[in-house]
Amino acid sequence: MPVIVKRWYQLISLCISSTLLAACGQAQLPSGLVYCSEGNPETFNPQLVTSGTTIDATSHQIYSQLVNYSQAKTEIIPGLATQWSISEDGLSYQFTLREHVSFHKTSRFAPSRDFNADDVLFSFNRIIDPLHPYHLVSRTGYPFFQSIGFDNLIESIEKVNDYQVIFHLTRKDASFLANLATDFAVILSAEYGYQLLTQGTPEDIDYYAVGTGPFQLTQYVKNEYIRFKKHPVYWGPTVELDQLVFDITPRSTSRIAKLITGDCSVSALPKAAELTVVAEHPDVVVDAKPGLNVSFWAFNTQKPPLDDVRVRRALAHAIDKKNILEAVYNDTAVEATGVLPPASWAYSKNLSPNEYNPQKAIELLKQAGINKLSINVWAMPVARIYNPSALKTAELIQADLARIGVKLNIISYDWSVFVQKLSASNYDSVLIGWNADNSDPDNFFTPLLSCAALASNNNRSRWCHKDFEHLLTQAQSVTSQPERKAFYQSAEAIISDQVPMVTLAHAKKVVLKKNNITAMQIRPYGGISFAKAIQTTEEGE
Repeated sequence: MPVIVKRWYQLISLCISSTLLAACGQAQLPSGLVYCSEGNPETFNPQLVTSGTTIDATSHQIYSQLVNYSQAKTEIIPGLATQWSISEDGLSYQFTLREHVSFHKTSRFAPSRDFNADDVLFSFNRIIDPLHPYHLVSRTGYPFFQSIGFDNLIESIEKVNDYQVIFHLTRKDASFLANLATDFAVILSAEYGYQLLTQGTPEDIDYYAVGTGPFQLTQYVKNEYIRFKKHPVYWGPTVELDQLVFDITPRSTSRIAKLITGDCSVSALPKAAELTVVAEHPDVVVDAKPGLNVSFWAFNTQKPPLDDVRVRRALAHAIDKKNILEAVYNDTAVEATGVLPPASWAYSKNLSPNEYNPQKAIELLKQAGINKLSINVWAMPVARIYNPSALKTAELIQADLARIGVKLNIISYDWSVFVQKLSASNYDSVLIGWNADNSDPDNFFTPLLSCAALASNNNRSRWCHKDFEHLLTQAQSVTSQPERKAFYQSAEAIISDQVPMVTLAHAKKVVLKKNNITAMQIRPYGGISFAKAIQTTEEGE
């Protein structure tokens, strides 16, 4: 392991780089924190992905959004926009932008101006305008924005002046501000973008990242670490950490070991069974709260015989979710009866799920004329908040299906290959999930199961349902929470009836940290942030 990630929490090994740590030997040492992360980011621009690993390494470290969600409440608060107003018809949103906001200065880019309206237009027109010079630079598209039909929602973005912009919508959308507060809606530097375009290296904007966030990217070594340093003129609250390192450690047991020995101060995605080991160490704190997430088994509804709803219902009835909760989650999750978790304000307590009933499953297969069935399931090779072990879950489902005479073949790939193959949509079924990006219930429906999400390959069920789509449109067109809740509960009923997926669990969001890490709040949705983290030196060290 590189020396840069050795025992930073003690602040005794900081004199390892004369370029980054020139203050060593002086009275004031730089403060640094090491986070044991689970994998490599796919890119350093969260607009291009939906992967939690990439979001954690980018969104709240490097970038800023126009608006944010408050830590304590589910309300929209100012970000790079200080205030906004909505037209009476709900079709125009005018934002006043924050002044005196600096972009990162790097070895590749020295900004000549502060953030302004040009950067807002550049960042969002790249996503929605096929003629924008950067639109096709992304090889993966813009999956979140495509899945919510963002290009069809935005009629135009108007620059009123350097610090006033107006988003003109084609229809009302009650989730619009919430989507601008997601981890994907980051602001890029237009000046940096056009400089790279002139140099003939536009793709560098997504890898040698420049933002206005609390930290700036300084080095990335694949499979080893990501190194950040504090943005010296960050527009937000004072950042206490001078340096931040993501120590890339795929194995959960290794992350736990590094946390216990002090090689990391914060660690991601512990397996439920490992929490008993952590409990033996009083200097390690388990930070857990109910998560806005869902794990699910998605069926490719365009492939026979999974295009037959009777087959999908049969497979749903065959799954013993309680066994999965006990064996995989070890009481760190609750059973999913629908897509929405109990923490959502639109959650339905009265939803009738496809209960565990193997005999009913056998009868449904007979009705569908299925005497012998063998299908594949793709299982994620990496841990996620919503599923700490997809392979273990797959094995339990495999055993359940064997009891009704169905053979389940488990397939897994390296994560990068897994993601690429998912886009081709040639699977029978896939064990995956979703961690919400905001508290609006639409975030569980439109990005996962809408027809637009089908076109963007984010709809893993390959399912497009006219009545379901109509309910989503109705829910977006009103602002009354009771009205919206009724629409979303009707949408849940369609999912329960048509079974494009079997929802399995809603997991707690769990982060492990040393007890000398303070002021670091864990949100139930979105990626991790270290902007407010404080690491104190412990007595006797």
